[in-house]
Amino acid sequence: MTPTFASDALIGSGSSTGVRPTRRLLIVDDDVSVRQALWMTFHDIYQVTLAESGPAGLAAFREQVPDVAVLDIRMPGMSGLEVLQQIKSLDPAVEVILLTGYETVEYIREAMRLGACDYITKPYHVETLRTAVDNAMERRDVARKTAGYDKKLVQLQSEMHHQQIREELGRTRNEIYASIIHDLNGPLTVIAGYVELMQQEIRHANLLESDQLDALRTQAQSISRQVTNCIEVSRRYLGFLEGKFGANAHVGVREVLYDVAELLKAHPQARANELIIHPFNDDSEAAVHGTDLLQVLLNLTINALQCSKQRHKVEIYAKLLPAGGPRPFLSQSRETRLLKAAEFSERSPLISISVQDNGPGIPEHLLDRIFEPYFTTKAPGQGTGLGLAIVRRLIMQSRGAIHLYSHPGDGTVFTVYLPVRGPVSPRTNAA
Repeated sequence: MTPTFASDALIGSGSSTGVRPTRRLLIVDDDVSVRQALWMTFHDIYQVTLAESGPAGLAAFREQVPDVAVLDIRMPGMSGLEVLQQIKSLDPAVEVILLTGYETVEYIREAMRLGACDYITKPYHVETLRTAVDNAMERRDVARKTAGYDKKLVQLQSEMHHQQIREELGRTRNEIYASIIHDLNGPLTVIAGYVELMQQEIRHANLLESDQLDALRTQAQSISRQVTNCIEVSRRYLGFLEGKFGANAHVGVREVLYDVAELLKAHPQARANELIIHPFNDDSEAAVHGTDLLQVLLNLTINALQCSKQRHKVEIYAKLLPAGGPRPFLSQSRETRLLKAAEFSERSPLISISVQDNGPGIPEHLLDRIFEPYFTTKAPGQGTGLGLAIVRRLIMQSRGAIHLYSHPGDGTVFTVYLPVRGPVSPRTNAA
């Protein structure tokens, strides 16, 4: 449909497809033919509000804040520059594009200083203006998502604060507090890095190209995933404090291996060494909370990546072990150690996940202490000694087992064994 143009502000939104657009575009121009042309260009994509003057545009703005505003600079009574200044005072996050015919460079610079994201010279090409508006909408979406992440982080900080005020907690609970800090450090570091990259892209660009927008979308998705991971970690530890362990929890191993790869792909130790995560082509699920298994594998993998200052290789691989007789590999002997939960059953279907490195190995006399809280072989200030203690606690709570093999000069292998949830898939990759 085409609206009937009157002398004051007019809302002309709709869609020929019957699906109502959700993002809002405000167009302020004193030329009725320009307003009509812009309405025809955008009304199928956005909710379009039209205004014939600066005051009418501000009135429409106050009634319903748009995502993007397109302003004509030369208008009687109130210029587009004045409208821009007032819009930014009302909501600095709204993106503003200026339409200009013959303004000086100094005038355009002033518009950019006031917060305009782009300007289009009249007579304009429709595709040029469409691209500018689409890019401005994408920047608005990125800014809105970033604000949402800030709220989630505030929520996370609030949850952590409620944990920290319980002064009567004993030694076990104090270990949990230390574990929270340890386990949140990785994803929070990733979040901080991606936020800084996004801020740099937005701060230094007046018009983002498609490849820059793709990068921002990817970074926003990574931040969202890690914020969710942080919140899940904090909630799991709150559950531990309250005695809730999620006995019926389960997770697909393939999905967790993907999460490990995503989290570590930007890790400096992963870039400095060779990290190989072998595919697990099975849909079987392990009887463990997904956040717990993720933390176990991250701790084991980061330890393996840090085992030597020399470049080395770390591999992660999983296997499905059908029900059967005794497992000869689940034994303790020289150069090996085995920890099993009281409820662990060797004969039931199991999933094994191994983290193997070809580093210097662990001396025999240290193997008995390797899972002790706060024990570390790293230099002072370079390790907390909590990583393997957290691994042991999470595996024991999940009724699993962990096997350690290490020989000086021959590397180290940590293998986690967890019960399979439900029937074993007919497609197995058993050892």
